[in-house]
Amino acid sequence: VQLQASGGGLVQAGGSLRLSCVASGTDFSRLDMGWYRQYPGKGRELVASIYNFWSGGNTNYADSVKGRFTISRDNAKSTVYLQMNSLKPEDTAVYYCSADFVSTSEVWRSWGQGTQVTVSS
Repeated sequence: VQLQASGGGLVQAGGSLRLSCVASGTDFSRLDMGWYRQYPGKGRELVASIYNFWSGGNTNYADSVKGRFTISRDNAKSTVYLQMNSLKPEDTAVYYCSADFVSTSEVWRSWGQGTQVTVSS
């Protein structure tokens, strides 16, 4: 699967951004999707995730973004979104989308390219 992320940029604290990630090459509705972020010199941390259509599409969020970020998916467009509101300088990071496929016979994860989010104070 190929993942193409977009939507990053520079925004002032308190502002909003929406990230998008388009998947191609497989049945999007069967993928569990996620957004991760990475600070310089650190590992990637999970920001939000959304289960595949067949598992009910439940969502999970890191405590640091609950109430401010919303993950959603449009299976018809093979796209996952991350709506980020009330942005803080500590949200500044490179954001990556991920796609997980889990079945009884195979398990894999793919990553999109990162998109930089910079929040100025």
